[in-house]
Amino acid sequence: MQRLIDLPRIALALLAACALSACSEIWNNPHPAADRGQNVLYTSFSERPKTLDPAVSFASNESEFTYQVYEMPLQYHYLKRPYQLIPQLAEELPQAAFFDASNQPLGADADPKKVAYSLYTVKVKRGIRYQPHPAFVAENRVLSPEQVARVGKLADLERTASRELTADDFIYQIKRLASPRLTSPILAHMAEYIDGLDDYAKALKARDTELTAARGKGAWLDLRRHDLPAVKKIDSHTYQVKVKGIYPQFVYWLAMPFFTAIPWEADEFHNQPGLTERNITFAWYPIGTGPYMLTENDPNARMTLTRNPNFRGEPYPSEGEAGDQAAGLLSHAGKTMPFIDRVVFAREKEGIPLWNKFLQGYYDFAGIGSDNFDQAIKIDVTGGAALSPEMEKRNVQLRTAATGLTYYMGFNMLDPVVGAGTLTQAEKLRAKKLRQAIAIAFDWEEFIAIFRNGRGTAAQGPIPPGIFGSLSDEEEINSVVYERRDGKRVRRDISAAKKLLAEAGYANGRDSKSGKPLVLYLDSASTGAEAKSQLDWYRKQMAKIDIQLEIRASDWNRYQEKIRKGNTQIFFLGWDADYPDPENFLFLLYGPGGAAKSDGENKVNYANPEFDRLFDKMKTMPNSPERLAIIRQMIQIVREDSPWMFAFNPRAFGLYHAWLGNVKPNHFARSNLKFRTLDPVVRETSRKQWNQPVVWPFLLMLLGTAALTIPAVRTWKRREFASGREALLRKRAMPIDKAA
Repeated sequence: MQRLIDLPRIALALLAACALSACSEIWNNPHPAADRGQNVLYTSFSERPKTLDPAVSFASNESEFTYQVYEMPLQYHYLKRPYQLIPQLAEELPQAAFFDASNQPLGADADPKKVAYSLYTVKVKRGIRYQPHPAFVAENRVLSPEQVARVGKLADLERTASRELTADDFIYQIKRLASPRLTSPILAHMAEYIDGLDDYAKALKARDTELTAARGKGAWLDLRRHDLPAVKKIDSHTYQVKVKGIYPQFVYWLAMPFFTAIPWEADEFHNQPGLTERNITFAWYPIGTGPYMLTENDPNARMTLTRNPNFRGEPYPSEGEAGDQAAGLLSHAGKTMPFIDRVVFAREKEGIPLWNKFLQGYYDFAGIGSDNFDQAIKIDVTGGAALSPEMEKRNVQLRTAATGLTYYMGFNMLDPVVGAGTLTQAEKLRAKKLRQAIAIAFDWEEFIAIFRNGRGTAAQGPIPPGIFGSLSDEEEINSVVYERRDGKRVRRDISAAKKLLAEAGYANGRDSKSGKPLVLYLDSASTGAEAKSQLDWYRKQMAKIDIQLEIRASDWNRYQEKIRKGNTQIFFLGWDADYPDPENFLFLLYGPGGAAKSDGENKVNYANPEFDRLFDKMKTMPNSPERLAIIRQMIQIVREDSPWMFAFNPRAFGLYHAWLGNVKPNHFARSNLKFRTLDPVVRETSRKQWNQPVVWPFLLMLLGTAALTIPAVRTWKRREFASGREALLRKRAMPIDKAA
C-alpha cells in the first residue's frame, strides 16, 4: 500500500528551510549576488543624459558623470566655505597678467580702461595619464568596415592603451568649442572674451565645408591643423589663453568640463564611419584622467563608473571649516582618493520605488520628494527641520545646503502692459506700480510651505544665499515687498498692493481708461497634477488684487522660443549658478544681453542705463567692500524697477545612510564621489535587518490547506483501497476458463 503524504511534516521542514534562508539571504535584493559585501556605491538617476561630450554638456544630470571622469585645471575645495578654487590638473592657480594695446605689461592694479587683454598661463602637472581606451591604439583609429561591423559596444575593442596628459590636449578642447560639428552652449559667451574665438569658429566652418566637398561627409576635421592664436602652447605642459580686457571670472570656467583636456586621438577615433551608429561617441563614452571611467552606459536602465586604474591618486583635504573636524569630515585627511571602487546608477522613473529601495538600504543616498517629506522630516516649533523617528531609527543622516539657485517670475519689459516698451514716462511708471503690486500679492512663503515642504527661503534679490553680494536672511529685505515689524521681516499687507494697483490705474482690477477687467497672461510649459496646483495657486495670488490670470500652455521648446523672441507677458524661470560670483546672476539683467535683441540671458529684456553702468564697473572687480557697495546699489535698482518678481531660493535636502562617509553637500564641487567612503559590512548588516522575509503567512496558508486536504486524501485513499480489495476478491471468485 502506498504511504500517505505527510503534509504537516513537509510544512515544518519548509518552515525550517525558510528560517535558515532568511538568516543567510535577502530575498528582495535587486543587486547582483556577486556585489554583496563589495565596495560599490548604489545611487539612481531619473533623466537619461543627453550628451557627455564636455564641449556640449551643460545639464546638471549630466554633470553627475562628466565631473567624475573628466578633470579640469582647477576645482573647488570640497570642505571650505565660501567656495574656494584650488588646483586640480594645474600646478597652481593661474594669475592674470595685464597688457595695454601696445602689448606693454601693466601692473596688477592697472586701470581696467587701459587693459587691452589679459594673459592666463596654465602649468599642467606632469605624469598624469588617461584612462585605458581603444583610441590610444593606432590600429583602432583606422578600423575597416568589417571590423566596425563586429563592434557592438566600446568594450568589444579589447586592445587599449594610454598616454600622458599634455598642454596640447587642453588647447584641442578649447578649439572644439568652436567646431561647426558641435553646438557648444558657451561659444557665444566665450567669444566675447577669448580673443579671436568668433573668427576662428567662422574659419572652421568654412574649412569644414571645403573638407566635406573634397572628401565627403564625415571626413575628420583635425583641429591640430588650425591654430587659434589666442590659445598658445608654451611647452609640453604649459599653455596660455588670451582674454579680452579684464575678465576675472575666467578662472571659474577653468573648473568646468568645457576646459578639460581632450586627446586628439579620441577625436579621430570617434570620427570613424559606423561608430556613431553604435553610440561610440564623445556623447556616449567620455575619456578622461579622473578617478572613474564610464564602463557601462545604458541610459534607459543603468550607468556604471569604475575606478580608473591609471588614476594617480589624490589626497583627501586636510583642512576645512569650523565644525568639520567634529563632524568626522577630516578623519581621512591626507589619505588617497578615491575610496570607492565602483558606482552604479540605476534609472528610476518614479519616486516611490526609489524611496522604498532607499528605505531597504539598496540605495546609499536619496533626495526627498514631496510625497515622502512627512515620512522623512519633522518640523519643530521654530520651523527647523529634523529627521523623523523612523529615519533616526535607521541612523540616516540629513544634510542640507544652499543650492546656488534662484527662481523668479519674469515680466517681459517689452510688453505694453507689464513692461516699459516704448511707453511714455507716465506709462512706464504705471507699469512699474503694477509689477510692484503683483510682487506684494504673491506670497512666496506660502508657496514654499505648500509646494516645497518649507525647503527654501523667499528671495530678496537676484543673488542667492552663499554667493558674495547676498546678505543673511536677517539683513536682507526687499523694501518694495517687505517691511520691518518688531525687528522681523514681514510681507506688506495686501492693502499696500491694492493701493499701488489703484495708482497704476487699475482700481478693483479694472482699467480706469476702458473700464474692462485687467487680464494678464502667464506662459507655462508645466504639466501634470502638481503643475496644475501651482498654476491654480498663481491665479489665486492674482485674484487677491482682482486681476484675472490666464495660462498659456505650450511644450518646453515652444516655451523657450517664446521667451527668446520676447513673445511673452509673464513667465517663470530659474537660474543655476555656473560659478559662485555675483556677476553670474546680475548679468541676467544686463541691458545689452536682452534675449529678444541679442539672444542673451536677459530673458525679461530689462534695460536700465544706471544698472548697466554699475554692472560694467562691478564685473571685473575682485570681491571687496567697494564691490559689495556697488552690488547693493544694483540690487536696489532692480528691486525698485521690479522686472523680476523674486520668488525663492531652494535649499537642498539629502538623506544618507550611516555607512556612507565624508558627506558634505557642495553645489560647485560636483566631482564629489571621489571623497565618499563606504562601509559594506555595516550596509549588509542593515539590509538583512531591514529586509527579513515574512514567511509565516505562507506557512499558515500551507498548514490550512493541509488541514483541509488531508481528510479528503484519506477518504480518497480509503475508497481506493476498498475498491481495489473488492476487485481482488471478485477476481479470486471467478471460475477458470480452461478452454481459453
